[in-house]
Formats: sequence, C-alpha cells, structure tokens
Amino acid sequence: MLKSLFKSIRTQNIIWLGLSILAIVLDQWTKQIASAHLVYGEAKAVFTGFDWTLLHNHGAAFSFLSDAGGWQRYLFTGMAMLVSVIFVFWLLRLPKNASILAAGIALVLGGAVGNLIDRVSLGYVVDFISVYYKNHYFPAFNIADSAITLGTIFLIIDMLFLDKIRQTKNSDTK
Repeated sequence: MLKSLFKSIRTQNIIWLGLSILAIVLDQWTKQIASAHLVYGEAKAVFTGFDWTLLHNHGAAFSFLSDAGGWQRYLFTGMAMLVSVIFVFWLLRLPKNASILAAGIALVLGGAVGNLIDRVSLGYVVDFISVYYKNHYFPAFNIADSAITLGTIFLIIDMLFLDKIRQTKNSDTK
C-alpha cells in the first residue's frame, strides 16, 4: 500500500512545496519582526483601519477555545500535523492541469505549518495584523492566516469552477 502511494507521486508537483516554504518563511520572518519591535497589546497605527498589534492566540481561528485551559494546544497541534501530512500527499499526487488547486493546497499547507511552528515552539500563535472599521475590530491575524485564507479561496474556486472542466478534459482524453 505504501509503495503504491509513493508510486503515484508526480515529481513536477514538488515545485508547489516551494510556495508552501515561501509562506512559512514569510510568516516566521514577519512574526519575528513583530515580536521584536511591537509591545504586546499596544496598537501601532499604520493608517486608519489598519494597525500592527502584537497578540498571542492560544486558541484556533478567531481565538476559538483560547481560554480552554491548555489542552487545546495539543488538539490543534495534532490536527495541524495530520492535515499537513494529508495535504503534502494530496499536493504531490495532483495532475499537471490543476494549478489553482495546487496553489490553494500549497498555501493552506504553508499557513498551517507556519502556525504549527508557533504552537509547538511557543505554545501560542503570534498575531500582529489588526484591521478595523470605526470601533469594529476583525480578530488579529498573521501571514500564515492570510495564506490559509487565500489558499481556501483558491480551493473553492477550483471546486466550483475548474474541477468539472478538468474532469471533462480528462474523460475526453481517455
């Protein structure tokens, strides 16, 4: 079984792992800059509606379960590891004509690993991007979260519009 899994890997898809690595590197680099130059919880205005604000997220997206007592760190770490392994194999097995899908998977993978690194090494995820309108604040986020969001958009676009086209082309060539 394992042999057939590795046999189906398409080596041309390894390039997409570069996009994942780029997302991880940018995420970790910007988190280091934010941690070194920002005061925790203190907003540094960039322009109206956009601040740099260093925050630590002990939960998941939007601080879900952030005050659950610590067990959530292990749950989210395990989930991120499992999803990352699944995404690597999915990415490496994609057909050549699935570029948007591959980019989406690569970005989600890179974002998940970026936040996983924080969770394992720090026990929380570093967030520093804050957007708002008047007194309404969107939860703080980071580059990894942005990569996950953009990757998810690509996955949805592929699922809604491109998968059927790809399947039709594949069935026509058989």
